[in-house]
Amino acid sequence: MMQYQAGTFLARFILVPLLTALAQAHAEPVVTQQPAADVAAGPPDVVARVGDQPITMSLLNTMLNSSAVVGLSVPMLGTPERDVVRVQLLDKAISANLQYLDALKQGVDKDPGYQQDLQRFEDAILASLYRKRYVIGDIEVSDEEIKAFFDSNIAPGTEFTDDVKTAIAAKLRKQRVQGQDATLQVRLREGMEVKIEADHLQPNADEGRPDSEVVATVDGETILWGEVKDVLITPINAGSMENRTRALNRMIDQRILAQKGRVAGLEQDPVYRARVAEYRKTRLINLHRGNLVQDMQPDEQELEAFFEENRERITVKETRNVQMVVLETEQEAREVKQKIESGEITIYQAAVEYSIDPNAKETLGEIGWVARGSGFPELDALTFALGPGELGGPVQSPAGWHLVRVLDVREAQYQSLDEPGARKLTRRMLVHRNLDDYVIKLREKDFKVEVYPDKLKALFAAEREWMAAKLEKAAHTSEDEEKLKHEIEKLMGGAGQ
Repeated sequence: MMQYQAGTFLARFILVPLLTALAQAHAEPVVTQQPAADVAAGPPDVVARVGDQPITMSLLNTMLNSSAVVGLSVPMLGTPERDVVRVQLLDKAISANLQYLDALKQGVDKDPGYQQDLQRFEDAILASLYRKRYVIGDIEVSDEEIKAFFDSNIAPGTEFTDDVKTAIAAKLRKQRVQGQDATLQVRLREGMEVKIEADHLQPNADEGRPDSEVVATVDGETILWGEVKDVLITPINAGSMENRTRALNRMIDQRILAQKGRVAGLEQDPVYRARVAEYRKTRLINLHRGNLVQDMQPDEQELEAFFEENRERITVKETRNVQMVVLETEQEAREVKQKIESGEITIYQAAVEYSIDPNAKETLGEIGWVARGSGFPELDALTFALGPGELGGPVQSPAGWHLVRVLDVREAQYQSLDEPGARKLTRRMLVHRNLDDYVIKLREKDFKVEVYPDKLKALFAAEREWMAAKLEKAAHTSEDEEKLKHEIEKLMGGAGQ
Protein backbone atom coordinates (compact mmCIF):
# COMPACT_ATOMS: atom_id res chain seq x y z
CA MET A 1 0.00 0.00 0.00
CA MET A 2 1.21 3.49 -0.83
CA GLN A 3 2.56 5.37 2.13
CA TYR A 4 1.21 8.81 2.96
CA GLN A 5 2.52 11.45 5.29
CA ALA A 6 0.75 14.66 6.14
CA GLY A 7 0.27 16.89 9.11
CA THR A 8 -3.46 17.56 8.96
CA PHE A 9 -5.95 16.02 11.37
CA LEU A 10 -7.27 13.60 8.76
CA ALA A 11 -3.84 12.16 8.08
CA ARG A 12 -3.18 11.77 11.80
CA PHE A 13 -6.53 10.33 12.91
CA ILE A 14 -8.33 8.79 9.92
CA LEU A 15 -6.10 8.05 6.93
CA VAL A 16 -4.15 5.08 8.25
CA PRO A 17 -7.15 2.89 9.16
CA LEU A 18 -9.04 4.02 6.05
CA LEU A 19 -6.18 3.20 3.68
CA THR A 20 -5.70 -0.16 5.41
CA ALA A 21 -9.39 -0.94 4.89
CA LEU A 22 -9.15 0.06 1.22
CA ALA A 23 -6.15 -2.20 0.71
CA GLN A 24 -8.08 -5.10 2.20
CA ALA A 25 -11.06 -4.30 -0.01
CA HIS A 26 -8.92 -4.56 -3.15
CA ALA A 27 -7.64 -7.95 -2.00
CA GLU A 28 -11.20 -9.29 -1.80
CA PRO A 29 -13.66 -10.12 -4.63
CA VAL A 30 -15.51 -7.17 -6.09
CA VAL A 31 -18.78 -6.75 -4.17
CA THR A 32 -20.62 -3.46 -4.31
CA GLN A 33 -21.37 -2.25 -0.79
CA GLN A 34 -24.45 -0.18 -0.11
CA PRO A 35 -23.77 3.04 1.80
CA ALA A 36 -25.54 3.69 5.06
CA ALA A 37 -28.93 5.23 4.44
CA ASP A 38 -28.85 9.02 4.24
CA VAL A 39 -25.59 9.48 6.15
CA ALA A 40 -25.69 13.08 5.06
CA ALA A 41 -28.13 15.31 3.26
CA GLY A 42 -27.11 16.60 -0.13
CA PRO A 43 -25.73 14.97 -3.29
CA PRO A 44 -25.75 11.15 -3.32
CA ASP A 45 -21.97 10.90 -3.51
CA VAL A 46 -21.16 12.93 -0.37
CA VAL A 47 -18.18 11.26 1.32
CA ALA A 48 -17.45 13.88 3.99
CA ARG A 49 -18.82 17.06 5.47
CA VAL A 50 -17.11 20.04 7.09
CA GLY A 51 -19.69 22.15 8.90
CA ASP A 52 -22.32 22.84 6.23
CA GLN A 53 -19.89 22.15 3.37
CA PRO A 54 -20.33 18.76 1.66
CA ILE A 55 -17.41 17.04 -0.06
CA THR A 56 -18.41 14.72 -2.90
CA MET A 57 -16.71 11.96 -4.83
CA SER A 58 -17.29 14.08 -7.95
CA LEU A 59 -15.19 16.84 -6.38
CA LEU A 60 -12.38 14.40 -5.58
CA ASN A 61 -12.43 13.09 -9.15
CA THR A 62 -12.33 16.63 -10.49
CA MET A 63 -9.37 17.42 -8.24
CA LEU A 64 -7.67 14.22 -9.38
CA ASN A 65 -8.14 15.10 -13.03
CA SER A 66 -6.55 18.48 -12.28
CA SER A 67 -3.42 16.75 -11.05
CA ALA A 68 -1.16 19.13 -12.91
CA VAL A 69 -2.19 21.70 -10.25
CA VAL A 70 -2.53 19.22 -7.38
CA GLY A 71 0.85 17.63 -8.04
CA LEU A 72 -0.33 14.04 -8.03
CA SER A 73 -0.33 11.33 -10.70
CA VAL A 74 -3.60 10.07 -12.20
CA PRO A 75 -3.81 6.30 -11.67
CA MET A 76 -6.13 4.12 -13.75
CA LEU A 77 -9.80 3.67 -12.90
CA GLY A 78 -10.56 0.88 -10.45
CA THR A 79 -7.04 0.59 -9.04
CA PRO A 80 -5.95 0.76 -5.39
CA GLU A 81 -3.56 3.57 -6.31
CA ARG A 82 -6.44 5.72 -7.56
CA ASP A 83 -8.33 5.15 -4.30
CA VAL A 84 -5.31 6.15 -2.23
CA VAL A 85 -4.79 9.36 -4.20
CA ARG A 86 -8.45 10.31 -3.74
CA VAL A 87 -8.15 9.79 0.00
CA GLN A 88 -5.14 12.09 -0.05
CA LEU A 89 -7.22 14.64 -1.94
CA LEU A 90 -10.00 14.22 0.63
CA ASP A 91 -7.48 15.33 3.24
CA LYS A 92 -6.71 18.44 1.20
CA ALA A 93 -10.41 19.17 0.64
CA ILE A 94 -11.22 18.93 4.35
CA SER A 95 -8.33 21.22 5.25
CA ALA A 96 -9.42 23.75 2.60
CA ASN A 97 -13.03 23.73 3.82
CA LEU A 98 -11.95 24.30 7.41
CA GLN A 99 -9.97 27.33 6.28
CA TYR A 100 -12.93 28.54 4.20
CA LEU A 101 -15.33 28.40 7.15
CA ASP A 102 -12.74 30.07 9.36
CA ALA A 103 -12.35 32.86 6.79
CA LEU A 104 -16.11 33.47 6.79
CA LYS A 105 -16.17 33.43 10.58
CA GLN A 106 -13.43 36.05 10.70
CA GLY A 107 -15.06 38.24 8.03
CA VAL A 108 -12.25 37.90 5.51
CA ASP A 109 -14.89 37.95 2.75
CA LYS A 110 -15.46 41.64 3.59
CA ASP A 111 -11.91 42.52 2.54
CA PRO A 112 -12.08 45.26 -0.16
CA GLY A 113 -9.40 43.58 -2.27
CA TYR A 114 -11.31 40.32 -2.20
CA GLN A 115 -14.55 42.05 -3.14
CA GLN A 116 -12.81 43.78 -6.05
CA ASP A 117 -11.29 40.51 -7.29
CA LEU A 118 -14.69 38.84 -7.06
CA GLN A 119 -16.37 41.66 -8.99
CA ARG A 120 -13.80 41.44 -11.76
CA PHE A 121 -14.21 37.69 -12.03
CA GLU A 122 -17.99 37.97 -12.17
CA ASP A 123 -17.73 40.62 -14.89
CA ALA A 124 -15.30 38.48 -16.88
CA ILE A 125 -17.59 35.43 -16.80
CA LEU A 126 -20.70 37.45 -17.64
CA ALA A 127 -18.88 39.23 -20.47
CA SER A 128 -17.64 35.93 -21.88
CA LEU A 129 -21.08 34.32 -21.72
CA TYR A 130 -22.80 37.34 -23.27
CA ARG A 131 -20.23 37.58 -26.05
CA LYS A 132 -20.54 33.87 -26.81
CA ARG A 133 -24.32 33.69 -26.75
CA TYR A 134 -25.42 37.06 -28.07
CA VAL A 135 -22.54 38.63 -29.97
CA ILE A 136 -21.24 35.46 -31.59
CA GLY A 137 -24.44 33.45 -31.26
CA ASP A 138 -26.45 36.03 -33.23
CA ILE A 139 -24.23 35.65 -36.27
CA GLU A 140 -26.07 33.61 -38.85
CA VAL A 141 -24.36 30.68 -40.54
CA SER A 142 -26.25 28.90 -43.31
CA ASP A 143 -26.44 25.15 -43.89
CA GLU A 144 -24.77 25.71 -47.26
CA GLU A 145 -21.78 27.39 -45.58
CA ILE A 146 -21.47 24.57 -43.06
CA LYS A 147 -21.55 21.93 -45.82
CA ALA A 148 -19.00 23.83 -47.89
CA PHE A 149 -16.63 24.02 -44.94
CA PHE A 150 -17.12 20.30 -44.25
CA ASP A 151 -16.35 19.35 -47.85
CA SER A 152 -13.26 21.55 -48.00
CA ASN A 153 -11.67 20.98 -44.59
CA ILE A 154 -12.82 17.71 -42.99
CA ALA A 155 -11.06 14.44 -43.70
CA PRO A 156 -12.85 12.15 -46.20
CA GLY A 157 -14.88 9.41 -44.53
CA THR A 158 -15.93 11.56 -41.56
CA GLU A 159 -19.63 11.25 -40.81
CA PHE A 160 -21.62 14.49 -41.23
CA THR A 161 -23.35 14.30 -37.84
CA ASP A 162 -25.27 16.96 -35.92
CA ASP A 163 -22.32 17.34 -33.54
CA VAL A 164 -20.00 17.98 -36.48
CA LYS A 165 -22.43 20.55 -37.90
CA THR A 166 -22.63 22.35 -34.55
CA ALA A 167 -18.84 22.44 -34.21
CA ILE A 168 -18.39 23.82 -37.73
CA ALA A 169 -21.07 26.49 -37.17
CA ALA A 170 -19.32 27.60 -33.96
CA LYS A 171 -15.99 27.82 -35.76
CA LEU A 172 -17.46 29.86 -38.61
CA ARG A 173 -19.14 32.24 -36.15
CA LYS A 174 -15.87 32.67 -34.29
CA GLN A 175 -14.01 33.45 -37.49
CA ARG A 176 -16.67 35.93 -38.48
CA VAL A 177 -16.70 37.74 -35.14
CA GLN A 178 -12.91 38.00 -35.22
CA GLY A 179 -13.29 39.85 -38.48
CA GLN A 180 -15.77 42.21 -36.85
CA ASP A 181 -13.65 43.02 -33.79
CA ALA A 182 -12.64 46.34 -35.30
CA THR A 183 -16.27 47.50 -35.26
CA LEU A 184 -17.38 45.63 -32.13
CA GLN A 185 -16.53 48.50 -29.78
CA VAL A 186 -18.59 50.96 -31.82
CA ARG A 187 -21.58 48.62 -31.95
CA LEU A 188 -21.24 47.73 -28.27
CA ARG A 189 -21.18 51.36 -27.14
CA GLU A 190 -23.95 52.52 -29.43
CA GLY A 191 -26.34 54.73 -27.46
CA MET A 192 -23.94 54.97 -24.51
CA GLU A 193 -21.74 57.85 -23.36
CA VAL A 194 -18.18 56.76 -22.61
CA LYS A 195 -15.55 59.28 -21.55
CA ILE A 196 -11.89 58.62 -20.69
CA GLU A 197 -10.13 61.23 -18.54
CA ALA A 198 -6.79 61.22 -20.34
CA ASP A 199 -5.31 63.80 -17.97
CA HIS A 200 -5.86 61.38 -15.09
CA LEU A 201 -3.95 58.57 -16.82
CA GLN A 202 -0.58 60.23 -17.42
CA PRO A 203 2.16 57.78 -16.30
CA ASN A 204 4.33 60.51 -14.77
CA ALA A 205 1.64 61.22 -12.14
CA ASP A 206 1.09 57.63 -11.01
CA GLU A 207 2.99 57.92 -7.76
CA GLY A 208 0.79 60.56 -6.17
CA ARG A 209 -2.53 59.64 -7.82
CA PRO A 210 -5.23 58.72 -5.24
CA ASP A 211 -7.33 55.60 -5.71
CA SER A 212 -10.43 57.81 -5.77
CA GLU A 213 -9.33 59.58 -8.97
CA VAL A 214 -11.96 59.16 -11.74
CA VAL A 215 -10.29 57.85 -14.90
CA ALA A 216 -13.42 57.16 -16.97
CA THR A 217 -17.22 57.30 -16.92
CA VAL A 218 -19.69 54.98 -18.63
CA ASP A 219 -23.17 56.47 -18.84
CA GLY A 220 -22.42 58.46 -15.70
CA GLU A 221 -20.99 55.49 -13.79
CA THR A 222 -17.45 56.23 -12.67
CA ILE A 223 -14.36 54.04 -13.00
CA LEU A 224 -11.75 54.89 -10.36
CA TRP A 225 -7.97 54.64 -10.54
CA GLY A 226 -7.97 52.18 -7.65
CA GLU A 227 -10.16 49.79 -9.67
CA VAL A 228 -7.84 49.62 -12.68
CA LYS A 229 -4.37 50.63 -11.53
CA ASP A 230 -3.00 47.11 -11.13
CA VAL A 231 -3.67 46.54 -14.85
CA LEU A 232 -2.52 49.94 -16.04
CA ILE A 233 0.79 49.95 -14.16
CA THR A 234 1.98 46.59 -15.49
CA PRO A 235 5.31 46.77 -17.38
CA ILE A 236 3.62 46.72 -20.80
CA ASN A 237 1.28 49.62 -19.90
CA ALA A 238 3.23 51.60 -17.32
CA GLY A 239 5.16 53.94 -19.60
CA SER A 240 2.93 54.05 -22.67
CA MET A 241 -0.15 56.25 -22.80
CA GLU A 242 -1.28 54.43 -25.96
CA ASN A 243 -1.08 50.98 -24.33
CA ARG A 244 -2.65 52.30 -21.15
CA THR A 245 -5.62 53.75 -23.02
CA ARG A 246 -6.05 50.57 -25.05
CA ALA A 247 -6.07 48.45 -21.87
CA LEU A 248 -8.61 50.77 -20.21
CA ASN A 249 -10.87 50.55 -23.25
CA ARG A 250 -10.78 46.75 -23.07
CA MET A 251 -11.80 46.93 -19.41
CA ILE A 252 -14.63 49.32 -20.26
CA ASP A 253 -15.88 46.99 -23.02
CA GLN A 254 -15.82 44.06 -20.61
CA ARG A 255 -17.82 46.06 -18.08
CA ILE A 256 -20.42 46.94 -20.73
CA LEU A 257 -20.67 43.29 -21.83
CA ALA A 258 -21.11 42.27 -18.19
CA GLN A 259 -23.87 44.84 -17.72
CA LYS A 260 -25.66 43.51 -20.79
CA GLY A 261 -25.19 40.01 -19.43
CA ARG A 262 -26.91 40.98 -16.18
CA VAL A 263 -29.79 42.54 -18.09
CA ALA A 264 -30.08 39.31 -20.10
CA GLY A 265 -30.37 37.32 -16.85
CA LEU A 266 -27.08 35.47 -17.24
CA GLU A 267 -26.45 35.70 -13.49
CA GLN A 268 -28.89 32.78 -13.21
CA ASP A 269 -26.99 30.73 -15.78
CA PRO A 270 -25.72 27.44 -14.22
CA VAL A 271 -22.26 27.88 -15.77
CA TYR A 272 -21.95 31.38 -14.30
CA ARG A 273 -23.21 30.33 -10.87
CA ALA A 274 -20.91 27.30 -10.67
CA ARG A 275 -17.78 29.13 -11.77
CA VAL A 276 -18.39 32.13 -9.52
CA ALA A 277 -19.12 29.90 -6.53
CA GLU A 278 -15.89 27.99 -7.13
CA TYR A 279 -13.86 31.18 -7.53
CA ARG A 280 -15.45 32.84 -4.47
CA LYS A 281 -14.48 29.90 -2.29
CA THR A 282 -11.03 29.24 -3.74
CA ARG A 283 -10.00 32.89 -3.73
CA LEU A 284 -11.18 33.35 -0.13
CA ILE A 285 -9.25 30.25 1.01
CA ASN A 286 -6.08 31.48 -0.69
CA LEU A 287 -6.46 34.97 0.78
CA HIS A 288 -7.06 33.63 4.29
CA ARG A 289 -4.19 31.16 4.03
CA GLY A 290 -1.89 33.96 2.89
CA ASN A 291 -2.92 36.08 5.86
CA LEU A 292 -2.37 33.17 8.25
CA VAL A 293 1.05 32.41 6.80
CA GLN A 294 2.03 36.05 7.15
CA ASP A 295 1.01 36.04 10.82
CA MET A 296 2.88 32.77 11.43
CA GLN A 297 6.30 33.98 10.30
CA PRO A 298 8.75 32.81 13.00
CA ASP A 299 11.36 34.88 14.78
CA GLU A 300 15.04 33.94 14.82
CA GLN A 301 14.83 31.92 18.04
CA GLU A 302 11.92 29.81 16.77
CA LEU A 303 13.72 29.24 13.48
CA GLU A 304 16.92 28.06 15.16
CA ALA A 305 15.04 25.74 17.52
CA PHE A 306 13.09 24.15 14.66
CA PHE A 307 16.26 23.68 12.60
CA GLU A 308 17.98 21.85 15.44
CA GLU A 309 14.93 19.67 16.12
CA ASN A 310 14.57 18.75 12.43
CA ARG A 311 18.17 18.80 11.24
CA GLU A 312 17.94 15.28 9.77
CA ARG A 313 14.91 16.27 7.67
CA ILE A 314 16.40 19.54 6.47
CA THR A 315 20.06 18.85 5.79
CA VAL A 316 21.19 17.13 2.59
CA LYS A 317 24.21 14.89 3.03
CA GLU A 318 27.14 14.80 0.65
CA THR A 319 26.61 12.18 -2.07
CA ARG A 320 28.91 10.58 -4.61
CA ASN A 321 28.30 8.78 -7.86
CA VAL A 322 30.29 5.58 -7.49
CA GLN A 323 31.63 2.79 -9.70
CA MET A 324 32.95 -0.44 -8.10
CA VAL A 325 34.66 -3.68 -8.95
CA VAL A 326 34.22 -6.40 -6.31
CA LEU A 327 36.78 -9.19 -6.09
CA GLU A 328 36.99 -12.36 -3.98
CA THR A 329 40.47 -11.81 -2.52
CA GLU A 330 42.72 -8.90 -1.64
CA GLN A 331 45.46 -10.24 -3.92
CA GLU A 332 43.15 -10.43 -6.91
CA ALA A 333 41.90 -6.92 -6.16
CA ARG A 334 45.45 -5.53 -6.15
CA GLU A 335 46.27 -7.25 -9.44
CA VAL A 336 43.15 -5.90 -11.14
CA LYS A 337 43.84 -2.43 -9.78
CA GLN A 338 47.36 -2.53 -11.22
CA LYS A 339 45.94 -3.46 -14.66
CA ILE A 340 43.52 -0.55 -14.54
CA GLU A 341 46.19 1.96 -13.43
CA SER A 342 48.63 0.79 -16.11
CA GLY A 343 45.98 1.20 -18.82
CA GLU A 344 45.92 -2.48 -19.67
CA ILE A 345 42.16 -2.56 -19.07
CA THR A 346 39.49 -0.01 -18.19
CA ILE A 347 37.46 -0.14 -15.02
CA TYR A 348 34.44 -0.97 -17.19
CA GLN A 349 36.22 -4.03 -18.57
CA ALA A 350 37.32 -4.98 -15.06
CA ALA A 351 33.72 -4.88 -13.86
CA VAL A 352 32.54 -7.12 -16.70
CA GLU A 353 35.44 -9.60 -16.62
CA TYR A 354 36.38 -9.85 -12.94
CA SER A 355 33.66 -8.49 -10.63
CA ILE A 356 31.76 -11.02 -8.54
CA ASP A 357 28.81 -8.63 -8.33
CA PRO A 358 26.07 -10.52 -10.26
CA ASN A 359 24.80 -7.27 -11.81
CA ALA A 360 28.18 -5.98 -12.95
CA LYS A 361 27.84 -7.09 -16.57
CA GLU A 362 24.69 -4.99 -16.94
CA THR A 363 25.71 -2.02 -14.78
CA LEU A 364 29.42 -1.98 -15.69
CA GLY A 365 30.03 -1.53 -11.99
CA GLU A 366 28.13 1.77 -11.72
CA ILE A 367 26.39 1.83 -8.32
CA GLY A 368 24.82 5.28 -8.60
CA TRP A 369 24.60 8.03 -5.98
CA VAL A 370 25.36 7.07 -2.40
CA ALA A 371 25.14 9.28 0.70
CA ARG A 372 27.81 9.62 3.35
CA GLY A 373 27.18 7.16 6.16
CA SER A 374 24.94 4.85 4.13
CA GLY A 375 27.43 2.02 3.54
CA PHE A 376 29.85 -0.20 5.45
CA PRO A 377 32.18 2.00 7.56
CA GLU A 378 35.47 1.10 5.84
CA LEU A 379 33.94 1.34 2.38
CA ASP A 380 32.21 4.60 3.27
CA ALA A 381 35.46 6.10 4.56
CA LEU A 382 37.28 5.22 1.34
CA THR A 383 34.50 6.45 -0.95
CA PHE A 384 34.30 9.86 0.71
CA ALA A 385 38.08 10.28 0.85
CA LEU A 386 38.44 10.02 -2.93
CA GLY A 387 38.19 12.90 -5.37
CA PRO A 388 36.36 12.77 -8.71
CA GLY A 389 38.05 10.33 -11.09
CA GLU A 390 40.28 8.76 -8.41
CA LEU A 391 40.54 4.99 -8.06
CA GLY A 392 40.84 3.67 -4.51
CA GLY A 393 41.10 0.40 -2.64
CA PRO A 394 41.13 -2.41 -2.18
CA VAL A 395 39.00 -2.30 0.94
CA GLN A 396 37.05 -5.18 2.45
CA SER A 397 33.35 -5.51 3.21
CA PRO A 398 31.15 -8.57 3.80
CA ALA A 399 30.56 -8.63 0.03
CA GLY A 400 34.25 -8.94 -0.90
CA TRP A 401 37.19 -6.69 -1.76
CA HIS A 402 36.27 -3.42 -3.44
CA LEU A 403 37.96 -1.15 -5.92
CA VAL A 404 36.17 2.20 -5.95
CA ARG A 405 36.12 5.09 -8.40
CA VAL A 406 34.19 8.31 -7.75
CA LEU A 407 32.52 9.58 -10.93
CA ASP A 408 30.99 12.77 -9.54
CA VAL A 409 30.42 14.60 -6.24
CA ARG A 410 27.42 16.49 -4.87
CA GLU A 411 28.39 18.60 -1.90
CA ALA A 412 26.39 18.59 1.32
CA GLN A 413 23.71 21.27 1.56
CA TYR A 414 21.63 23.00 4.21
CA GLN A 415 24.10 22.24 6.98
CA SER A 416 23.60 25.58 8.69
CA LEU A 417 20.97 28.30 8.96
CA ASP A 418 23.61 30.65 7.58
CA GLU A 419 22.92 29.13 4.16
CA PRO A 420 20.08 31.02 2.41
CA GLY A 421 18.64 27.76 1.05
CA ALA A 422 18.59 26.14 4.48
CA ARG A 423 16.96 29.19 6.04
CA LYS A 424 14.28 29.32 3.34
CA LEU A 425 13.50 25.60 3.62
CA THR A 426 13.42 25.70 7.43
CA ARG A 427 11.08 28.68 7.44
CA ARG A 428 8.75 26.99 4.92
CA MET A 429 8.62 23.73 6.89
CA LEU A 430 7.98 25.53 10.18
CA VAL A 431 5.18 27.68 8.76
CA HIS A 432 3.63 24.58 7.13
CA ARG A 433 3.67 22.79 10.47
CA ASN A 434 2.11 25.79 12.21
CA LEU A 435 -0.62 25.97 9.57
CA ASP A 436 -1.34 22.24 10.01
CA ASP A 437 -1.61 22.72 13.76
CA TYR A 438 -3.99 25.65 13.21
CA VAL A 439 -6.23 23.53 10.97
CA ILE A 440 -6.28 20.71 13.53
CA LYS A 441 -7.48 23.15 16.19
CA LEU A 442 -10.24 24.35 13.86
CA ARG A 443 -11.49 20.79 13.58
CA GLU A 444 -11.23 20.12 17.28
CA LYS A 445 -12.77 23.35 18.56
CA ASP A 446 -14.66 25.25 15.86
CA PHE A 447 -16.16 23.11 13.10
CA LYS A 448 -17.59 19.62 12.98
CA VAL A 449 -15.94 17.23 10.51
CA GLU A 450 -17.58 14.00 9.40
CA VAL A 451 -16.00 11.42 7.10
CA TYR A 452 -18.04 8.49 5.76
CA PRO A 453 -15.60 5.59 5.17
CA ASP A 454 -18.39 3.14 4.25
CA LYS A 455 -19.62 5.50 1.54
CA LEU A 456 -16.08 5.88 0.22
CA LYS A 457 -15.50 2.14 0.10
CA ALA A 458 -18.89 1.54 -1.55
CA LEU A 459 -18.19 4.10 -4.29
CA PHE A 460 -14.69 2.72 -4.84
CA ALA A 461 -16.10 -0.81 -5.04
CA ALA A 462 -18.80 0.29 -7.50
CA GLU A 463 -16.12 1.79 -9.73
CA ARG A 464 -14.07 -1.42 -9.61
CA GLU A 465 -17.17 -3.45 -10.42
CA TRP A 466 -18.00 -1.19 -13.37
CA MET A 467 -14.42 -1.38 -14.63
CA ALA A 468 -14.29 -5.18 -14.33
CA ALA A 469 -17.57 -5.53 -16.24
CA LYS A 470 -16.43 -3.16 -18.98
CA LEU A 471 -13.11 -4.95 -19.40
CA GLU A 472 -14.83 -8.30 -19.63
CA LYS A 473 -17.23 -6.99 -22.25
CA ALA A 474 -14.49 -5.23 -24.20
CA ALA A 475 -12.60 -8.49 -24.58
CA HIS A 476 -15.24 -9.71 -27.06
CA THR A 477 -15.10 -7.14 -29.87
CA SER A 478 -12.82 -4.35 -31.00
CA GLU A 479 -15.87 -2.07 -31.23
CA ASP A 480 -16.60 -2.59 -27.53
CA GLU A 481 -12.96 -1.98 -26.74
CA GLU A 482 -13.01 1.31 -28.63
CA LYS A 483 -16.21 2.39 -26.83
CA LEU A 484 -14.66 1.47 -23.48
CA LYS A 485 -11.57 3.51 -24.29
CA HIS A 486 -13.78 6.50 -25.08
CA GLU A 487 -15.78 6.10 -21.84
CA ILE A 488 -12.59 5.81 -19.78
CA GLU A 489 -11.10 8.89 -21.42
CA LYS A 490 -14.26 10.85 -20.55
CA LEU A 491 -14.11 9.72 -16.93
CA MET A 492 -10.38 10.36 -16.61
CA GLY A 493 -10.98 13.83 -18.07
CA GLY A 494 -13.65 14.60 -15.50
CA ALA A 495 -16.55 14.72 -17.94
CA GLY A 496 -19.84 15.24 -16.26
CA GLN A 497 -18.31 16.02 -12.87
